Amino acid sequence: MTDNNSPPGSPKVNPDHTSEANPLPKDDSSLENIVRRFQDSMSLAKKHKFWETQPVGQFKDVGDTSLPEGPIEPPTTLSEVKQEPYNLPSPYEWTTCDMDSEETCNEVYNLLKNNYVEDDENMFRFNYSKEFLRWALRPPGYYKSWHIGVRAKTSKKLVAFITGVPARIRVRDEVVKMAEINFLCVHKKLRSKRLAPVMIKEVTRRVHLENIWQAAYTAGVVLPTPITTCQYWHRSLNPKKLIDVGFSRLGPRMTMSRTIKLYKLPDQPATPGFRKMELRDVPAVTRLLRNYLSQFVVSPDFDENDVEHWLLPTEDVIDSYLVESPKTHDITDFCSFYTLPSSILGNQNYSILKAAYSYYNVSTKTPLLQLMNDALIVAKKKDFDVFNALDVMHNESFLKELKFGPGDGQLHYYLYNYRIQNALRTSELGLVLL
Repeated sequence: MTDNNSPPGSPKVNPDHTSEANPLPKDDSSLENIVRRFQDSMSLAKKHKFWETQPVGQFKDVGDTSLPEGPIEPPTTLSEVKQEPYNLPSPYEWTTCDMDSEETCNEVYNLLKNNYVEDDENMFRFNYSKEFLRWALRPPGYYKSWHIGVRAKTSKKLVAFITGVPARIRVRDEVVKMAEINFLCVHKKLRSKRLAPVMIKEVTRRVHLENIWQAAYTAGVVLPTPITTCQYWHRSLNPKKLIDVGFSRLGPRMTMSRTIKLYKLPDQPATPGFRKMELRDVPAVTRLLRNYLSQFVVSPDFDENDVEHWLLPTEDVIDSYLVESPKTHDITDFCSFYTLPSSILGNQNYSILKAAYSYYNVSTKTPLLQLMNDALIVAKKKDFDVFNALDVMHNESFLKELKFGPGDGQLHYYLYNYRIQNALRTSELGLVLL
């Protein structure tokens, strides 16, 4: 795996299992060209049978300006929503996963640790911690019924999982109640059982029962139809370890000592007033964040409860720092990253790659470049091996300058039952899904 490789991408919502879809070339990524090339590469047998039955943007409609933006299908009355769960193959049964239960949380953790997203070379696999899963799945107003598992009837073993959490997503001027769908995982031995489409239909049914008709999700594969396609970038913090485990390679004409020197960071952040976020900062951070996110076409509509949940620091889950002006004590800037390690598969010396993922960053007084360099410094001090960022929002302005390298991991963003007429540039997206 070269420096161009990403660690595992993001949850793959892909019931059609068309993972051999061509990766998108870097040079020409207008949605029309992506779609044309993708369709050319697909045999008829591999068309997206499942997704073609769903209210999502269809490839055939790309570029059709007569189709209005907004919901694709109107909501039905709640009494018309199917009241009974969808049928699973007979050896399996539905279960609702109570993430407050230590036993259930352990089961979910182990299912994901052993069966979730891997990189293409099967060298790394996401290893979400139990604390992370509880954080990700229990935001304000969450529904336990949206944490859906599948068990084998005889052994009661948890063999599959999918989740939704409620969110308010602003699309242009409309704030839309949505579900964010995540953690679709089927045990490796059951991938041929076609469980994923039934699980997606079931989570959709349960979302509809709460009178919510739209959803957002991401996938590492091309499905009908991305609203944008982002790229992962990686900034080495522990270059020797990354090279030792095969995450990156020594560059041509580079020695290990020169590589370590190249990525060396200062010992302390440079910005006066740079400190960890505290509970008392929630109102100021909320104002800062709402004002910043208002410029993007698609972004979360965060209130103070959301900011407290998603951004207040939690050890080994989410880190948030801000700049408090030493003179006025105003909160002027903010940066955050979440902790998502990956298991290192088949390496004798290392078992875990500790990765930080850029989350939400707001710069008003401190240059974004300087703010993010300070974020790299604190991540390095906390023993992260690599700092990852998507090219969303204003991230492109600092990636090359701060020695991030492009990965080959792409992340496609999707909306369910909501049409956006033209694909967004990544810089128009203000949404980071875990």
